[in-house]
Amino acid sequence: MKATLKPAAKPETRSLYEDVVQRVIDRITSDLDAALDLETLAQSANLSPFHFHRVFRGMVGETPLELTRRLRMERAAWSLAHTERAVTAIAFDAAYETHEAFTRAFRACYGTSPSGFRQDGRSRIELAAFSGVHYDPGGRPRLFTPCDTGGRTMDVTIKDMPARRLGTVRHIGPYTQVGEAFQRLGDIAGKAGLFSHPGAAMLALYHDDPEATPPDQLRSDAGIAVPDDLQLPAGLSEQRVAAGKYACAVHIGPYDRLPDTWARLMGEWLPASEHRLGPGASYEIYHNNPMNTPKERLETEICIPLG
Repeated sequence: MKATLKPAAKPETRSLYEDVVQRVIDRITSDLDAALDLETLAQSANLSPFHFHRVFRGMVGETPLELTRRLRMERAAWSLAHTERAVTAIAFDAAYETHEAFTRAFRACYGTSPSGFRQDGRSRIELAAFSGVHYDPGGRPRLFTPCDTGGRTMDVTIKDMPARRLGTVRHIGPYTQVGEAFQRLGDIAGKAGLFSHPGAAMLALYHDDPEATPPDQLRSDAGIAVPDDLQLPAGLSEQRVAAGKYACAVHIGPYDRLPDTWARLMGEWLPASEHRLGPGASYEIYHNNPMNTPKERLETEICIPLG
């Protein structure tokens, strides 16, 4: 089954994801100094941490950590404007270990130093945020405005995707550097003649939530689809991608813009559709070779499992 879907929003489904995100925002705004247990929050929403991160970023325009940092900075600006607390104490409250680091970050946000902000008698503390969520000294709940950049009507195809056996090379580190694993994969696969097999698609799997996992510990895999009866050459590990129903969208353009397409799919299209995420991994399929394809013509298919 293959059908192109233009989703008509169903309030109960959209409300499901909005409620999940709003609960997290409420938890953040009610105690900016509390540690966020994102894995527990994701589990409470029946989402994997990886999927939870993408849904939240897509709907809010910021990750939970980015939201927390911005609100702490707005709180710092409010303290400068309305109290006589020492700048160093305000910096510590904003989770900066040194006065210098806080000053650099504050200047980047407000265009002046903390002392200059206080001396100028500024009162506006709100930084740009699409969600409309800002620091409130009274601690009042703030309802967020979901992002709407056209993702609700993006072209998404619902497909029954086959099971795939993959030969993979593991990458540990920032996801933006997974290309190193693809280079190793290409060398091994080329020598073993794997590209000559029918259906030898190149895929990437991402296993960890970059919000909750240190960059140097993120796990991803560069993979190539291989026949079930093929003996994998040395240097490749076996992984399998489950068959099932997936929502797929095609990204045209440079790989460094893929996060924006992910955000629209997960944070705008999915909540506006009648679908819910299912178990299993999301993945990317690369339909052309970056070695001989201009960046603006690179074609990447994003696939998310549906329940």
